[in-house]
Formats: sequence, C-alpha cells, structure tokens
Amino acid sequence: MKSKGIKNLLIDLGGVLINLDRQRCMESFKKLGFTDVEERLNIQQLHGIFMQQEKGLITSADFRNEIRDMMGKTVSDKQIDAAWNSFLVDIPAYKLDLLLKLRTKYVVYLLSNTNEIHWKWACQHAFPYRTFRVEDYFEKTYLSYEMHMIKPEAEIFKAVIEDAGIEPQETLFIDDSELNCKAAEGLGISTYTAKAGEDWSHLFKSK
Repeated sequence: MKSKGIKNLLIDLGGVLINLDRQRCMESFKKLGFTDVEERLNIQQLHGIFMQQEKGLITSADFRNEIRDMMGKTVSDKQIDAAWNSFLVDIPAYKLDLLLKLRTKYVVYLLSNTNEIHWKWACQHAFPYRTFRVEDYFEKTYLSYEMHMIKPEAEIFKAVIEDAGIEPQETLFIDDSELNCKAAEGLGISTYTAKAGEDWSHLFKSK
C-alpha cells in the first residue's frame, strides 16, 4: 500500500472494476435504428439525459422514452436496456477475488456514478461469483442515482464521509477519472487514478 494508515477504501465501478465498451454500445443502438447515436449521445460526457439519469433526476422509464424520442421510432424497453447495458462488459474474476481479500484488511465501499438500468444489470450479471453477490464485496454501496449527486461534486464525497463515519486521511479512493480524484484530494482523501481496465492490485502488494 502506497499510503500508510489507510483503513477505508472507496472504489469506483466503471473502468475500475467493470470493463466498459463504448463502441459496442454505440453499435447496439445503431442496430436498433438509432443511426445518429454518435452525434446525439456522448456517454463519456455527463450531460443531458445521462447526467439526469445518473443523478436520479429522471426515472428509467423517462430515460427510455427520451431515447425513443431521439430515435423517432418505437422500440421496446427490453431492446433499449439491452443496447444500453452492452456498454458494460464484465468484472474479471481476479478483481472480485481481490475485493474479497481486501475486505479482510479494510472497510471497502463502492462509490459510483451510475444509473438504475446499469446497476441492476451489474448486480445480476457482473457481481455474482461462486456463492457471492454484490453485498458480499462492500460494506455499503454509494450510488449517484440514489444519492442525487455525482462525482466530481464535493458534496457526494462529504455525504459518504459523514454517512460512513470515516476519516478522509484514513481513506483511499480509486477512480479512473483525474477530475474525480482531484475533488477527493481536496477533502484530504488519498487517491489513485486507475487506467481503464488496469490491474491495480499492485497497490496492495507489500514491497
């Protein structure tokens, strides 16, 4: 561990635990007939319906209706969900093993900008492993759409610190966004910016 005195881990979901495939998502929407999806949707930048969805300001039903309006055609909820969830690939087994191991030494929390559709898919398809389910990996999950806040807003970090009753200086935050990490650092939290799909287990290997 690079930082001494760390007792708590805040771990991001997308890019840090779960592998993402933006191109596959775009192609899936195109197959549905959403021909200008690249221009209409920028899923890497949180704005419009994506920010509203991740902040929990609109429901999943509202999101699907917005997608149908953008497409200008009738497609089912199931088809929209399948295309949207094709953005998510998997959580490698070694990362699930690592989470279980880390729980024996640290208090582990999930802090993710996510939405209801993606979260339900992850709980059903990405986290189940051997006999384990999502609640076995974390002390608590902090999800943007439930909290009505998103990273890099300082408020979301303050809310987690207060709710979990943890000290910032005893906490390491692992995220794939430099912006999110800078926001956490501003509150005294140690951070590590992971590259997409990186094996960051080296952080916990003794020298």
